[in-house]
Amino acid sequence: MKNRIWKKILRTMLLVLVGAAVLGTFYFLWKKAQPIVTVYEIVVPETGDVETKTVATGNVEPRYEVLIKPQISGIISELLKEAGQMVKEGEIIARIKVIPEMVQLNSAESRVNVAGISLKQVEETFKRDEMLFQQGVIAKEDFDLSQANYLRAKEERDNAQSALEIIRDGIARNSKVASTTQIRSTITGMILDVPVKVGNSVIQSNNFNDGTTIASVADMNDMIFKGNVDETEIGRINEGMPLKLTIGAMESRTFDAQLEYVSPKGVEKNGSIQFEIKAAVDIPEDAFIRAGYSANAEIVLKRAEKVLTIPESTVEFNGDSAFVQLVKQEKPEQIFEKHAVKVGLSDGIKIEIIEGLTSNDKIRGAAIDPNKK
Repeated sequence: MKNRIWKKILRTMLLVLVGAAVLGTFYFLWKKAQPIVTVYEIVVPETGDVETKTVATGNVEPRYEVLIKPQISGIISELLKEAGQMVKEGEIIARIKVIPEMVQLNSAESRVNVAGISLKQVEETFKRDEMLFQQGVIAKEDFDLSQANYLRAKEERDNAQSALEIIRDGIARNSKVASTTQIRSTITGMILDVPVKVGNSVIQSNNFNDGTTIASVADMNDMIFKGNVDETEIGRINEGMPLKLTIGAMESRTFDAQLEYVSPKGVEKNGSIQFEIKAAVDIPEDAFIRAGYSANAEIVLKRAEKVLTIPESTVEFNGDSAFVQLVKQEKPEQIFEKHAVKVGLSDGIKIEIIEGLTSNDKIRGAAIDPNKK
């Protein structure tokens, strides 16, 4: 008896499961056969500004950076300034101890000795001639000649002595110019770098050698942006254009700049032709820009102000023609009509509408995802 009851229950459950599976299959097929109705966002044209931009990467550096070099060779004996300090024009940065070359020193000392011997001989002759002239023994012409020889010999001795002092000490005692052993700044500004240390040997700057750099000095209030622009954009920029400079090291702070130089010659970099540009940076009083900061310059190539705009994604392009889907009906179902428009400037997100739409029109936007909450 119990077995028959269990069999009856199992048979009933099996029939219920089979029936549910059949009904589920029919519902799935019916649902799949139903047409999918896509609902779109409705977009209204807006009045705004559209601008096209290009970005140049580069860095900020002083317009003028002066390398201070010595006018005499020797060894750094004292450094009075260090990087980061301000310096005025003519202020001493370092001092050099002259280490004379023995051959030159010996030659200079020899010239002083020879000049001294010659002066002593001419001086005795001059004194004798002066006495004879006073006694009326020799003519004035002979006395004048003797005096000139004496003055010439004296000048030669002084020149030899000055040459010796320059070789030995770096400056002559009777010189009116500043000592070449004192390295002075040639401009007013900030010291960016002092690449030498006390005890380093330095070489003078001359026609055959650039010389050793003692320090680099620059005016940090006159900065420029140096960057590169791709050849595809260079034809649309020119001197005088405004730039927005973004410096990442300063918490992405922006600065105004003005383009003042576009290179006439491109250079190949990473497979493309790049043109160098320079722009004068307007630095506020509360900002301090360090030399070498990397920066991005945003250049506005074209700008359209207070024009009718729509999202560029709503525009369909077919050759040289542009179309939008104009809303003809919103409810109970959306109905759209293909409508030709004339477009203008685009920034990649929104596009200018020149003809074909008004601010009262409505157009089809992106499809609404039914699963999106």
